[in-house]
Amino acid sequence: MKFTEEHEWLDIEGDVVTVGITDHASEQLGDIVFVELPEVGTVVTHGDELVVIESVKAASDILAPVDGEIVEVNEALTDNPALVNEDPLGNGWMFRMRIEDPAALDEFMDEAKYREFIG
Repeated sequence: MKFTEEHEWLDIEGDVVTVGITDHASEQLGDIVFVELPEVGTVVTHGDELVVIESVKAASDILAPVDGEIVEVNEALTDNPALVNEDPLGNGWMFRMRIEDPAALDEFMDEAKYREFIG
């Protein structure tokens, strides 16, 4: 797994990356009440806003960590957005994307560096 400074996690399997938010981000947001997911087939560029998360505390956007195409979204979040709070690193994943350049993932943190980052 890799982690971004925006508190996203990336689980890498070949050229497909599963993306979600970390435990830390989930705790900071509080109870999540709504998740708007991207459309499958959407071609994205690093930094594009892909997911809108609304919680009892705030609204937040999940950004595309790298360039690629959305190949799957977690439809379960539409009916049960609380999955993000209950299991952010598992069943609370947001989307899967096929990435254009696997080398772009080298810039992200491993778990030890992420833990140091959040202090």
